[in-house]
Amino acid sequence: MYAYTGKILHVDMTNQAKRVQQMEPEFLKLYLGGVGLASRLAYDNVTPGCDPLGPDNALCFACSAFAGTTVPVGTKHGVASKSPLTGFIGDSLSGSHWSEMMRRAGWDGLVFKGQSPHWVIVFIDDDDVQFLDATPYMGMGAVEVQGKIRDRLGDENIRVSAIGPAGENLVRFASIDNDGRQVGRTGNGAVMGSKRIKAIAVRGTRPVRVADRQGLMEKSLPLIKTTQGPGTLKYRTLGTPANVLNMNAIGVLPTRNFSETVFEHAETISGEYLRDHFKVKAVSCSGCSIACEQWGVVRDGKYKGAKIGLDYEPLFAVGSNCGIGTLPPIIKLVEMADELGMDAMSAGVVISWAMECYEKGLLTKEDTGGLELNFGNDDAAVAVMEMMAHREGLGDMLAEGVKRASEKLGKGSEHFAMHSKGMELPGYDVRSLKTFAMGLAVGTRGPCHNRSLAYELDVKGVFDRFTATPGRGPLVVENENFACVLDCLVLCKFLRNCFDDFNAEVAELYTMTTGIELSPEELAEVGDRVCNLKKAFNIREGWTRADDTLPPRALYDPIPSGPSKGSVISPEELALLIDDYYEARGWTQDGMIPKSKLIELGLDDIAEEIGADAVVADAAV
Repeated sequence: MYAYTGKILHVDMTNQAKRVQQMEPEFLKLYLGGVGLASRLAYDNVTPGCDPLGPDNALCFACSAFAGTTVPVGTKHGVASKSPLTGFIGDSLSGSHWSEMMRRAGWDGLVFKGQSPHWVIVFIDDDDVQFLDATPYMGMGAVEVQGKIRDRLGDENIRVSAIGPAGENLVRFASIDNDGRQVGRTGNGAVMGSKRIKAIAVRGTRPVRVADRQGLMEKSLPLIKTTQGPGTLKYRTLGTPANVLNMNAIGVLPTRNFSETVFEHAETISGEYLRDHFKVKAVSCSGCSIACEQWGVVRDGKYKGAKIGLDYEPLFAVGSNCGIGTLPPIIKLVEMADELGMDAMSAGVVISWAMECYEKGLLTKEDTGGLELNFGNDDAAVAVMEMMAHREGLGDMLAEGVKRASEKLGKGSEHFAMHSKGMELPGYDVRSLKTFAMGLAVGTRGPCHNRSLAYELDVKGVFDRFTATPGRGPLVVENENFACVLDCLVLCKFLRNCFDDFNAEVAELYTMTTGIELSPEELAEVGDRVCNLKKAFNIREGWTRADDTLPPRALYDPIPSGPSKGSVISPEELALLIDDYYEARGWTQDGMIPKSKLIELGLDDIAEEIGADAVVADAAV
């Protein structure tokens, strides 16, 4: 077997014991790696109906098939568990050197279950697993602690995945940091914290062997050259913050907790403004030839010294959505989120909800600990970010995520709690992006621009973004399956336009890497298989059609001004679009997966468990 090792390391945190699971090439081929393999490991190891923050949840890691090879932008890994935010599948991605080190240590995947009796660092040293006392590192930031652990172990080559105070305190949108990259969105950092794992350190000394070294090199070099061409120019010069002015221009930039879609200060928080006034360098993941992450530093003022790589999604969340119109506090807030170990997107949306509650009088100064939590008050936002990570005062409620926080506060605040399935919305107002509204509502991990890609169909004019006509389901499914294939391989989505024939070219790269024959048709089917696998996980955890929805603000409040003025997606329109999606997926009208569909995809065992007529488990969320 090439590239793959065929081995999954299972770690029982309760007993601090390990076992090794062998994987056959044909099984690995079904899921490829990354999100696909991590999700399958989660399906097989998460106890149905378990508490996501209890010992019966499983935290699962899986390498890309391309980790440590010459294939560009492929040294990444997937992570999956039952999400503390949604109670459904919580799949995430991250990149950089930790992924390669995991493969060099001899593992295709890792599964952590149970709960350690005390806080530990799990040190995986090739085949050896050690449990080191984490007491000296408690309360330490997710980025800072990685260097401290390398110093302790005396080897700069060791790579570390770590949580910050937010993960320790079980903030439901806590993230895991490795090499400055985040396993974000679904709360996997809280799952790691629930197992009392402060960090996972990995040292691998084995080479990564590929089936056709020369052939892979010959195919990789032209691809590397293409990734540095015009197709990725905007990512290399402005990064994803280029979206700020683009989304503002068409009236879909979430502003002041999604109450508006045009931000008057968009220019001064744009990618262009970042480049001209704050940029210090562009940073790439391990094995990446694009280097999209634009690092900015604050050189003076009260946030002097703050420094972070800015992407569009965190930028919108703590910027326009909180009414903050200058980059220094935005850079500071994202830096804080990363170091504290919180998903910056969720954190920003939660803060913006709290700001609206304050402005409407639903939260008082007494509730906020004396903070004037108005939109645009960056001092208050910085204070609340810290409070959430440590669950202090108002931060304890906000650390639960906007769904639970709004349910606890009540007073009508649920109407503008911007989430679906419990996960906060990404940076696109879908009231005038109706194809994307469908994509967000049906998302298995919650609303996600990375899993759906349907926003491209609206923004590029493939469909009229202001209408909700049927017939777009098949293309939404096709794009979702394609995104899923990228997540399983794992290849960065910025590569998606760098191929003439994606399925044929990537199937060849896979075969050259692993020695496993994979046809273009088989590659394409992986996306459908894994999307259905993740949906099957959700069905087993109690999903119903009612979970596929959007927040009331998107369904009932028309956009008040700007290029998209008057747009709203009514419940009837959303229902029509969801019907269209289910039909394209081959599901029932209730969104259940027929047994025949699961069997067709090679998921026979799952078909027997949750096929359309099966009984689902009682879910604990």
